[in-house]
Amino acid sequence: MTKPYTQADMDAVSDNPELTDAQLASARPFAEALPAMAAEMRRVRGPQKKPTKIPKTIRLSPEVVDYFEATGSGWQSRLDDVLKRYVTDHR
Repeated sequence: MTKPYTQADMDAVSDNPELTDAQLASARPFAEALPAMAAEMRRVRGPQKKPTKIPKTIRLSPEVVDYFEATGSGWQSRLDDVLKRYVTDHR
C-alpha cells in the first residue's frame, strides 16, 4: 500500500505560486469568467432515440450491492449483465 502524499511532498513538486489575498478576492466564478464554456458543459444529453433500458427501483441485499460497487465504475451494468445471463439460462 502506498503512503499518502504529504503537504510537504505537494509543495516540493508544485510550480504554482500560492495565491495572494488580493488574487483570491478578485476571483470570479467559472460560469462568470468563461460563460460560453460553462454553458457548453451544462448541456444535458437528450432522450435516447431508442431507449434500451427501463428505469426501475428495486431492493437488493446489501451484500449484492457491496459486491458490485466494490468492482468500481460501471457496476450497475455488470449487475445487469449477470441478471440477463440468469434470464437467458432459465428460459
